[in-house]
Amino acid sequence: METVRVDVGVRERSTGAAPGPALTITARRRITLALQAAFLLFVAFVLFGPVVILAIFSFNDSIVLGFPFKGLTLSWYAQAWGEPNLWGSLAASLKVAVVVTPVCLILGLASAFALTRFRFRFRGAVGGFVALPLVIPWLIIGVGGLLFFSSAGVRLGLPTVGIMHVVIAFPLVTALLSAQLFRLDPHLHEAALDLGADERTTLRLVVLPLLLPTLAASAIFVFSWSFNNFIVSFFTAGFDNTFPIWVFSTLRRARDLPMVNAISTLISAAQVLVVVVAWQLLRRAMERRGQDIRDIVAG
Repeated sequence: METVRVDVGVRERSTGAAPGPALTITARRRITLALQAAFLLFVAFVLFGPVVILAIFSFNDSIVLGFPFKGLTLSWYAQAWGEPNLWGSLAASLKVAVVVTPVCLILGLASAFALTRFRFRFRGAVGGFVALPLVIPWLIIGVGGLLFFSSAGVRLGLPTVGIMHVVIAFPLVTALLSAQLFRLDPHLHEAALDLGADERTTLRLVVLPLLLPTLAASAIFVFSWSFNNFIVSFFTAGFDNTFPIWVFSTLRRARDLPMVNAISTLISAAQVLVVVVAWQLLRRAMERRGQDIRDIVAG
């Protein structure tokens, strides 16, 4: 009996020593979470800090970007509202982006299907050629577009801007859709065909619903790239003005800097609102089909 008591006592003492490592693991988890939170805050500050500062100084009653504030005002927003050249450049950027986005989606979807579903000679070379605009600096693409259109005798304007935006944007759509198509089970397509569906029906009812989140993300990226692009547009717009070109030309006058801050704040808020609304609509559409958009996008 004494031996048993000694064993039990040893076990109790060894059991009592267990909370030490548990506390150490908990502390490590807390440190890891704190480091992750600090990293996310740093990234958020780097990405959104300039936009927040821009928005703050759009309410300053001074053309000087510095503290302390001279006073709060909405006069810069009123000045931006009455600027005719601003609205013309916004309309031009919207026209280009609205045309470029569906064209890039169609070209990107077709090229992604060709690269992932078909086997042909030089497929790797074709895929690399399609992806070239993603690695070539936009400055070189813009200058190349200028030289090409000038040598071909094509008048520079919004059409040439749209063509060059398609060149730089549709490879991104191809890359995103190709990655999603590689993850899709090819047997789903074969099963639909075996059940009597033709290629068009299979594409419309099976493949496209599975690609819907990627298509929506691609559309947002392309629209944003086209609307906000300055480098390529600057070389290929000729005498036409897009919104980024108008901002660049307006920033040369220091007195108009607060007006640029004001309109840029409104544009940034509108773009964030569009992304949030698109996400919510897409999420509801996926939930009606019993799918979780977070799993699909993360996958």
